[in-house]
Amino acid sequence: MCPSFVITRLAKMDFKFFIFLLFSLVMNMATTNSPSQTTATCGSAGIPGIPGVPGNPGRDGLPGSPGSAGVKGEPGERGNDYVDLVQSNWKQCTWKRGDHKDTGLIQDCIFDKKHDNTSLRVFYEGNIRPYGTNTCSRWYFIFNGAECTKPATIEGVYYAKSTQVNPYHHRHIEGYCDQVSKGHVRVGFWIGRCASGRSLGDGYTGWNSVSRIVIEEVPPSQP
Repeated sequence: MCPSFVITRLAKMDFKFFIFLLFSLVMNMATTNSPSQTTATCGSAGIPGIPGVPGNPGRDGLPGSPGSAGVKGEPGERGNDYVDLVQSNWKQCTWKRGDHKDTGLIQDCIFDKKHDNTSLRVFYEGNIRPYGTNTCSRWYFIFNGAECTKPATIEGVYYAKSTQVNPYHHRHIEGYCDQVSKGHVRVGFWIGRCASGRSLGDGYTGWNSVSRIVIEEVPPSQP
């Protein structure tokens, strides 16, 4: 209550009423300002509000520092199709003699093959003479007692039409053989009959010159 209001009313009230009113006013003010009389009451929890709208994605952070190098792994096993292309594996067998055989082995050469899945390249270089009238002679390679079948035989076939010609010529017979097992391989150079059924000719191998067989292990052919 304002002090001016109290002063105005003093003139109209008797003294006792004024004392009572003043006492009531003081007591009311003391009660209101006393900390010990203040009581706080907590209400019940309200209903959760609606979730807000998701914010925009933040900016990308700075790149992290490179991690330390991992432990070096153990070397892997060598694959089954491994072929050492750096180290060449080949052999040459040479001789100098004339051979009058019409059938049979002319010369063999032992070769150490290192891998199962490689091929063998072989060739003969030397002088060969077929002789006769309407005859045929065949020179061919054998591997460990059998002719090559993968992909085919390696051979040279020569036909002699007449004895009026005696052709001592230098010849080259070459081919590749697959699926020959690794290890020692006996490569033989032979002479024999032709598959055509013609009469066997009079063969001669190595006239007045060096003959040679060359064997080389090579990577397998592409499909």
